[in-house]
Amino acid sequence: MSQNNPIHFCGFLVAGPVVHSHAIWRNPAHETPFLSLEHYAGIARTLERGVFDFVFFADRLAIADRYGDSHEMGLRLGDQDATRMDPLPILGAMAAVTRRLGLGATRSTTYDAPFNIAREFATLDHISGGRAAWNVVTSMNDGEALNFGDVPHLSHDERYDRADEFMEVAFKLWDSWEPDALVLDRAAGFYADPSKVRYANHRGTWFKSRGPLNIPRSPQGRPTIIQAGSSGRGKAFAARWSEVIFALQPSMARMTAFSKDVRTALEAAGRAPDAAKILMAVMPFIGETRAEAEAKRDLHDSLIDPRVGLSTLAAHANADFGSLPLDATIDEIADTGSQGNLAALRSIAGDGSMTIAEAGRIYGRGVMCPRLVGTAEDVADELIAIVDSGAADGFVISPAFLPETFEDFVDKVVPILQARGRARTTYADGTLRDRLATSGGAA
Repeated sequence: MSQNNPIHFCGFLVAGPVVHSHAIWRNPAHETPFLSLEHYAGIARTLERGVFDFVFFADRLAIADRYGDSHEMGLRLGDQDATRMDPLPILGAMAAVTRRLGLGATRSTTYDAPFNIAREFATLDHISGGRAAWNVVTSMNDGEALNFGDVPHLSHDERYDRADEFMEVAFKLWDSWEPDALVLDRAAGFYADPSKVRYANHRGTWFKSRGPLNIPRSPQGRPTIIQAGSSGRGKAFAARWSEVIFALQPSMARMTAFSKDVRTALEAAGRAPDAAKILMAVMPFIGETRAEAEAKRDLHDSLIDPRVGLSTLAAHANADFGSLPLDATIDEIADTGSQGNLAALRSIAGDGSMTIAEAGRIYGRGVMCPRLVGTAEDVADELIAIVDSGAADGFVISPAFLPETFEDFVDKVVPILQARGRARTTYADGTLRDRLATSGGAA
């Protein structure tokens, strides 16, 4: 693999105390200042030093309160939704301390308006010089719906139907300024050519938006689109719009099956099977020896209360199983929310004998994110094997602790991959989309 076709890397974050790992804020080595700007600025500098393609923030719009029909457990133990700051202002600060790192944030198509989204990401793309990315979500649980009481709580497929139209409107708004509409002829006093700025005039099932956007066309034209749908409808949406598809699959077999399904869906959408990059989430534990890496993992896992994982799982599944005994099996859970997560847990359980407590520990330690445990050479070997199998184009690195996981990966694993010609040593010129070499989603 050459510099022209590298393994792609993204840093995964939540603007709060927990990412996939619920142990992050309990790090016994030091406090994790997740409410401070310098915390995120430091991470951005580290990822850029490692020549990562981009960083992106997952987000949700509610405190978790499905477990036991209360927010008590999630707040007491610090679950994934205990605190989530708005990632867009943080990305603005990250843009100021980096020059090449892509900058992605999650925004929901269910609880926002296309004009707001188009304006936010056009702004980020301008101030970052073409590095903006939007992780598109449809939102899925009752807690989020209750925070936006005037928005109907839609079924799973209806959310994606609405999201399709949302994307159509946003794309019209981003395209409402032609690339050369901004003239800036100071001597003549000619700011912009109005003949090259168009009204969107969208009237559809879900949205009406006149436009045009009140921001000139940005360096990328529109942000790089990220999506993580795991259901059949979600994969179809991703195949239509996405340039990066993020997946959390707990085994090589599931990674391979997921990627095969996505590439089939891309072709069904009239796109090339490699039109979008597929990035698999992994959580590395890196040591000078395998024993040291295993000790890091074991310390991490010892900090997980199964109930904190269950609180997050309840929010993701949109199901209250807090009244079930911890030794009850997972088959007693009925889910109405995230179809992918519980399906994956059931596949891990095999014969259904996994208990609720065991599920909570798995979710708490990493929301089923596969862990790579070993020396830097071991981790590099595993990453290369996954990519060479065709199961992924790259990886979303999910931290066990911050900033240690990213520092270990950048300082120890990345140089090995670079020496083998499997990772970039420098950034190429151009925008984030140029570096990812995607074809772009639907227009």
